[in-house]
Amino acid sequence: MNKIGIILVSLFLLTLSSCQVIGDIFKAGVGVGIFIVVAVIAVVIFIIAKVAGGGK
Repeated sequence: MNKIGIILVSLFLLTLSSCQVIGDIFKAGVGVGIFIVVAVIAVVIFIIAKVAGGGK
């Protein structure tokens, strides 16, 4: 029982220390995701403008 307690505490501490890293990765992922969405919207607007404008 004592060994299981030590393993659980160690696992808990490792999870807490990696939480900061996971949070930073998520924040970076959100930034990249927003950039990709804006880029896709810009491409769609560009294509619609070319089709609607007759390519002029």
